[in-house]
Amino acid sequence: MDVPTKEERTAIRESVRQLCRDFPDPYWREVDKKELYPHAFVDALTKSGYLAALIPEEYGGAGLGITEASIILEEINRAGGNSTACHAQMYIMGTLLRHGSEEQKRRYLPGIARGDLRLQAFAITEPNAGSETTRIETRAVRNGDRYIVNGQKIFISRVKQSDLMLLLARTTPYDELQDKTRGLSAFIVDLRNVKGKLEVQPLDLMINHHTNTVFLEDVEIPAENLIGEEGMGFRYIIDGWNAERILIAAESVGDGRWFIERASKYASERVVFGRPIGVNQGIQFPIAEAYAHIEAADLMRYEAAAKFDRREKCGAEANMAKYLASEAAWEAANVCLNTFGGYGFARDYDVERKFRETRLLTTAPVSNNLVLAFLGQNVLGMPRSY
Repeated sequence: MDVPTKEERTAIRESVRQLCRDFPDPYWREVDKKELYPHAFVDALTKSGYLAALIPEEYGGAGLGITEASIILEEINRAGGNSTACHAQMYIMGTLLRHGSEEQKRRYLPGIARGDLRLQAFAITEPNAGSETTRIETRAVRNGDRYIVNGQKIFISRVKQSDLMLLLARTTPYDELQDKTRGLSAFIVDLRNVKGKLEVQPLDLMINHHTNTVFLEDVEIPAENLIGEEGMGFRYIIDGWNAERILIAAESVGDGRWFIERASKYASERVVFGRPIGVNQGIQFPIAEAYAHIEAADLMRYEAAAKFDRREKCGAEANMAKYLASEAAWEAANVCLNTFGGYGFARDYDVERKFRETRLLTTAPVSNNLVLAFLGQNVLGMPRSY
């Protein structure tokens, strides 16, 4: 992969900004209020080619790196949008790209790049496992040329908006394993033609992510849809988690910059007691502090992305980028809400919507407490805490 120049990355940033101008605050406000899926925005992003950023050119994609993908998602959030409506397609892609067969890549990637197929659903989490992925119970049992899957998944977003779903299921019972990270396998599920019973029940959440509980009863998956080697799915998913964390960090940076820009502008224009509220250090300094934290987190995001694109180990950097950026974005969200005061709770100002959206990123797709546990054990060499 040729590394894009600084000018090329700037051009990507400007192009995404231009696209987002067609989807201003009222669009996202209406989508959120009516709990709609932003089909028009996702279609436009797909048509632009940016949603296929990580797909190699030979399969019809842009052939870009995680750095450029992160810039795309950052700019969407910085423009006031919500890239979680489509970001999963980018980081799910890594499992298929790095571990799928050539036949699987040619079967799915060109259609995804064209927009004929959507790969937006990622089914891992279960009610009894939570973040302890090696404890998932959904079983996939080989039966001739197919696997029969039974189980339940929870907090699975965009199932109804996807054509394909990446599924992690147990192919070897937990008690039969010495290495508990084995025994899980990754599959591509074609949601357009499900054999068996796959029931989707929407969850009522504070964020508009179209998130569901998914019940699988005797769902048949062709053996050819197994990604890589049976029993190695957890390792494949971990490989994709670094990309996920980098992209979440970029979204957080975008959110943080949105909050800081809105807060700075409002603080400069809002007059109380005869002067702009921004002259008060109690308003000005917290905004400036949040800005500094966002800029510092952004440096770690680029460090992690550069290592990922060079195919170097980047687990520590990816996790730190996600942690620092999501915490800085949440700080900026609180600062912005405090700056707006009562108006921050009014939907017409969009602060409360972005406030809810950015709060999620400290908890999901990985809790920041688990990030700290990873750093404590794997980087600092302290005893395992979980």
